[in-house]
Amino acid sequence: MKPYLAHILITLKLTARDKMVVFFNYGFPLIFFFIFASLFRAEQASGFSVEVVTMVLVIGVLGNGFFGAGIRATLDRETNILRRFKVAPISAAPILVSSLVTGLLNYLPSAFLILVLAHFVYGMPWPQRPLSLLVYVTLGTLAFRALGLIIASVVNSMQESQIVTQLLYFPMLFLSGATIPINALPPWLQVVTQFIPATYLFTGMQAIMGANETVAQNRSGALALITATVVATFLGVKLFRWEKDEKIPATAKLWLVAVLGPFFVLGAWQAHTRQNLAKSRMLMRELQRTRTLLIRNARIFIGDGNVIENGSILVRNGRIANLYGAPAPDAKALHAQVIEAAGKTVLPALIDVHVHLASPGGAFPSAAGYDLSKNIPRELAAYLYSGVTLVRSEGSPLKPVLAARELVASGQRLGAEALICGPVFTAPGGHSTEFAQAIPKAARSAVARQMVRTPTTEAEARAEVHELKVAGVDGIKATLETLTAGHSFPRMDTNILRAITAQAHADGLKVSVRTGDASAVADAIAAGIDTIEHGSFRGPLPPELFTQMKARGIRYDPTLVAAEAAVDAYTGNPEPLERPLVMQVGPAELLQATRKLMRAAGDHPKPPVDVAIAAANLRAAAKAGVTLVTGTGSGRPLLVHGPALHRELQLWVAAGLKPGDVLRAATYEAARLLGVDGRAGIIALGHEADLLVVNGNPLQDIRQTESIQQVIYRGELIDRSQLFDQE
Repeated sequence: MKPYLAHILITLKLTARDKMVVFFNYGFPLIFFFIFASLFRAEQASGFSVEVVTMVLVIGVLGNGFFGAGIRATLDRETNILRRFKVAPISAAPILVSSLVTGLLNYLPSAFLILVLAHFVYGMPWPQRPLSLLVYVTLGTLAFRALGLIIASVVNSMQESQIVTQLLYFPMLFLSGATIPINALPPWLQVVTQFIPATYLFTGMQAIMGANETVAQNRSGALALITATVVATFLGVKLFRWEKDEKIPATAKLWLVAVLGPFFVLGAWQAHTRQNLAKSRMLMRELQRTRTLLIRNARIFIGDGNVIENGSILVRNGRIANLYGAPAPDAKALHAQVIEAAGKTVLPALIDVHVHLASPGGAFPSAAGYDLSKNIPRELAAYLYSGVTLVRSEGSPLKPVLAARELVASGQRLGAEALICGPVFTAPGGHSTEFAQAIPKAARSAVARQMVRTPTTEAEARAEVHELKVAGVDGIKATLETLTAGHSFPRMDTNILRAITAQAHADGLKVSVRTGDASAVADAIAAGIDTIEHGSFRGPLPPELFTQMKARGIRYDPTLVAAEAAVDAYTGNPEPLERPLVMQVGPAELLQATRKLMRAAGDHPKPPVDVAIAAANLRAAAKAGVTLVTGTGSGRPLLVHGPALHRELQLWVAAGLKPGDVLRAATYEAARLLGVDGRAGIIALGHEADLLVVNGNPLQDIRQTESIQQVIYRGELIDRSQLFDQE
């Protein structure tokens, strides 16, 4: 042990006297730190300061390893410094170990200095896992020091050392995230980055600082770093040479493969699973959401009906940090990025409480277009593009919607948040069972199980509701509809509906029921459900039903746009597909194929529904004081996911409701129904910053909700043009 300690002490003293070493250990990283901080505007987002610190620390580790250890060791051999140690009672091991230890001890103060500057200059929070960060930085520093030393062991000259070092250093510098974010690279190059050792150092440090992860949560990268350190040190001792005249065969450079082997294996696994790439996207998403924004000089519709005619909103770390009246505060003092909103209106992002994610809203030209694993994430992106950040999906196969919900919730994909009701409860052979009839008989039962539940006893109904709760649904959907497009269906027993409702409420789930006439609405109210959907498109609803709904706090979701779409589909009218927002978000092949179907449909003398009746029922509900919420039934023919909610708002205003009341239903009241009013649906301090910035004043002209200037989702400025290009 004495030779090790003696050599470490001597090396530390020599290092402290070397001005060049001191500069590259401390001065050089600071240059990168302030340059990157300026480029990334680290003062505007704590996440960006985390990104800058991670980049600078990784650059420091790479320089410390390749140049501080590798080039220096080769230089010591070339200048016969190592030759002098040969005559001393010391072996190669103390020399190599001292290089590892002194490199680490010299680097740690530099890393601490960067953290201190990031905290006090740019407001980056102190790492919540300081021990994990220290361990991971230590593992990375030792691994790349060892890698530098093995390079020195297998080269025969300074020239060879520089060539091999640059061949390894520059790919690690540019493809690890240290200078260019991995997510900014082309998809094929992102896969290549998974074979780069420094990628695991960067991702691990970023996860520990930005997502408060531990070393254990980054164990695959940590294990690869440990393995590389051990293998490189062992080989370094075996291949160690004291004098420059001691040559080694060119094939000895293949020992580098052994050192890099763990990263090749890990890279192959990651190229297959894409787990690390998904993690990189999630980390970058969280960083984007830490941005500080100041939306100033806007008209602000709060959500609950209140309006600030001229005010500003401060968004920080994904939430509403402050609301200001005129004049607007100084953005520089707040370290905020400015969004100029004069002449614009800011309102809470919209909410659609009734969509069908498994249905595309039209027809694709081939069966390949109906891949739910691709369609549902794209549909959620279409909602976000349209300023809708929360939807409730009903009657969709459970597995694909749960998978899509997790993709968005984790940050791997950008899209609207999805709450899920799962399969529809109906009578055996009842409405909604007909959709499975198009499935081949061999698979029909399994598919139907994903789409509908048909309990025949109260006990069975309760068990199936609880089963769905355990599976992860957010609500329950049932139907009492008995007639659609001329087809009649048996209706669910009201005792079973009561059992469904009782179990759902016991499990903390709300129940929505599709109705088609006054009798169904009355039975649904008597069962104690939470939302009436559609109401009646065929006849007026008696005033006493609305009185009961108000008394019991039952919400009304009239879905006028669904009635309108049914009429358009029945008469072969493709006009809904020509609206600008629909053309922007709808898949081109779906729009084209659906237009052809509409032209071939012809005109029928009597549509099965009446929009005027639906509008009259809405007016009656509003007059009676029933709480209104906005749903669309998107996914039905001609209701392309995303834009339909804007048309629903227009139809409400055309029916005689005030724009302010309509917007309240689409924001605050919808959030209350879905149980998220503590974080969404209203612009209030501490709430998530889900905001829609539109041109003009939708309180005067509701059509302005379609004139979208900016969508902000959980504090992130959404680049709407990129939403449909996500991998």
